[in-house]
Amino acid sequence: MTTRPNELTAVEAARRIDAGELTVEALVRACLDRIEEREPDIAAWAHLDREQVLDAAVAHDGSGPMHGVPVGVKDIVDTADAPTTYGSPIYRDHWPETDAVCVNRIHAAGGIVLGKTVTTEFAARYPGPTRNPHDVRHTPGGSSSGSAAAVADCMVPLGIGTQTAGSVIRPATFCGVYGYKPTFGLLSFSGVRHYAESVDTLGCMARCVEDLAFFRDVLLGVEPGDLEPHAGRLRLGFCRTHHWEEADEATRSSLDDAAKRLAAAGVSVEDVNLPRGLEDSLDVYNLLQQFEGARCLGPDHESHPDLLSVDARALHDLGMAVEADRYREALRRFHGWRVAVDEAFAGYDAVLTPSAAGEAPRGLRFTGDIAFNYLWTALHLPAVTIPAFRGPQGLPVGAQLVAPRHEDDRLLSVAARVAQLLA
Repeated sequence: MTTRPNELTAVEAARRIDAGELTVEALVRACLDRIEEREPDIAAWAHLDREQVLDAAVAHDGSGPMHGVPVGVKDIVDTADAPTTYGSPIYRDHWPETDAVCVNRIHAAGGIVLGKTVTTEFAARYPGPTRNPHDVRHTPGGSSSGSAAAVADCMVPLGIGTQTAGSVIRPATFCGVYGYKPTFGLLSFSGVRHYAESVDTLGCMARCVEDLAFFRDVLLGVEPGDLEPHAGRLRLGFCRTHHWEEADEATRSSLDDAAKRLAAAGVSVEDVNLPRGLEDSLDVYNLLQQFEGARCLGPDHESHPDLLSVDARALHDLGMAVEADRYREALRRFHGWRVAVDEAFAGYDAVLTPSAAGEAPRGLRFTGDIAFNYLWTALHLPAVTIPAFRGPQGLPVGAQLVAPRHEDDRLLSVAARVAQLLA
């Protein structure tokens, strides 16, 4: 069966364009045709100007490491040539004057921003219209809903997301794609709308690990290199976390089976526990993001309270009730936990843990539980989700790999190896 251009990975599409086997226009047209076919069902895009994108594709000379590969950009990321609404009617006519740093780096590398993908309101709780491409009766996850769905449905090979709790990893696992949340601060957040500045992290989604590594390099502003799967003996920790019983039985069974399969393939897999004291970390995290989120929502709550969702108004009020001393204590506690978890994980190439509690929930109102995501985000750890399983309803379920801070290169190479072994 012939692979259509929109079904290619980013790395393969760039290679073919560079070799003269594919044109930028043909690739972009294939993506736009797929969107025209499927967008009425999926609703992944907040803004897309077909003629503008086609003009850019025709004019593109195929240069740069991206060679014209298109990208979907979450609609909390500023773009000078497209509106940025932050998922809110308050900003329906908002056109930023400059691009966010990540968008600037896509352009500098020869990439094309195909359009803006749907986000939950201010990347918080209230969902947009996007549906899961595997079953439109189910959520795609949030808050990076549109990017995950668009990549999964082959509308675009790469997507930008952001994560405050689980907004890259969880939508990626629900939609059956690869997701990468880097070490906090590795990728510039300049020009991106904050919700909780002490944890907000730029991330990306793709249909293979190699594309994640390629796109990460582009967003870092360095020449992309080849990703080599981890060679030699691999040592993994298996961390069920104190939320293990909150995962459904099928997910727990799938992760246990994955650990056995990896061990049978020669990987050292050892149970690893979180340091003591983290049992109340979800409560501490919630306090932290409530405090910061309320301050980020404050100006909009003051100027346009009637245009905020009921959810956003409730989050604002909840966060404003958090005392500054309690917030500072939350920051101190997470600082100590980061050091302790780095030490606990230091002997492993990566740590295996669930990506989510199970398959994507049915319905669009609830975008999924954060139980298996918030901790790694608040600890500033890099994480990758691999679409490794199917759940009881036939929907994707992911396996998540986490590494100590600043071990992103190793994590991506380990993820490539683990993906091969679990395929």
